[in-house]
Amino acid sequence: MALSQLTSTRAVIQAITEFDRLGRDRFLEEYGFGRARRYFLEYDGRLHDSKAIVGVAHGFQMPSKGPLNCHDFSGGARTVQVKLEELGFDVRVV
Repeated sequence: MALSQLTSTRAVIQAITEFDRLGRDRFLEEYGFGRARRYFLEYDGRLHDSKAIVGVAHGFQMPSKGPLNCHDFSGGARTVQVKLEELGFDVRVV
């Protein structure tokens, strides 16, 4: 499974919706991600842990492959930020 396979803005929005529905802590726990330290996806005025959103979005786009595990890819400027911006999303670095 590779981060490059994620091409669906709809899948990212589905992951954001799931994040908002469950709340940050439960979402991260359920999908096995830690808290973001620097890179956040900003959507509708709210910040979301970018690496976790991307990993979960992969599962929404490709249900047969499922979400990416936190160890399947690295986060940050060269990976998650590039992918999200490529899909039209804003990433805030704090």
